[in-house]
Amino acid sequence: MAHDSAAGLVIEWDVPITADDGTVLRADVFRPAGDGQHPVILTYGPYAKGLAFQDGYADQWELMVAAHLDVARGSSGLYQNWEVVDPEKWVPDGYVCVRVDSRGAGRSPGRLDPFSPRETRDLYECIEWAAAQPWSTGKVGLNGISYYAMNQWHVAGLAPPHLAAMCVWEGAADFYRDGAYHGGILSTFWQHWYPNQVTTVQHGVGDRGARSRATGETVAGPETLSDTELAGARAGFGAGFGAGALSAWATGFAGSSAGRDWTHR
Repeated sequence: MAHDSAAGLVIEWDVPITADDGTVLRADVFRPAGDGQHPVILTYGPYAKGLAFQDGYADQWELMVAAHLDVARGSSGLYQNWEVVDPEKWVPDGYVCVRVDSRGAGRSPGRLDPFSPRETRDLYECIEWAAAQPWSTGKVGLNGISYYAMNQWHVAGLAPPHLAAMCVWEGAADFYRDGAYHGGILSTFWQHWYPNQVTTVQHGVGDRGARSRATGETVAGPETLSDTELAGARAGFGAGFGAGALSAWATGFAGSSAGRDWTHR
């Protein structure tokens, strides 16, 4: 546990969350000091919770803080992370911020399989775990951009009892129309996204990857695996999108949300 008195934060690094199959996911928890209970803002995704925005996406960071001065105002930027909330902005207002590395990414072991039903179940369990912690009011909200928005739709279909709010930023709901074939035209985004943004922080990259500015630890470790081991621990993604009018994967993605009753939420 760490205390950042300047930012008014209590930080717990790599907190274990045990999934129903025994896999131990890892989360960073940023919370106010003291014994009070607070609402939770939670994210679960593949971009490595320990990778500083400034290190993983340096050009985007420079452009953002130059154009939007409010982003850096009131924050040291030490805990800024790609497409999720800045705890230095939210914790002083009474929230707990929880960042979970998705299975097989960052500090969480397991098979890397983006947007899979297994990931959705993991996110459900993370929500319920956060609701049961002594620092939590039992109300958990999800707030994030892109990946962290799309998986909000998925987990909402499972109706976690303690999911109280969703803030969906740029969250595609139909993978075929919104992600793979814009207006019927193949998007090549995913073919570049997976090797450039996700497998670069796959769990097991370890010493060959980046280190956290805050802790000095490897962001995609702690162990270091061989290329063969890494390839065997992840699903293929994106390569088949151009093979036909609609890949089997995209069909499965759309089907994962089909037939669910959203009205009761």
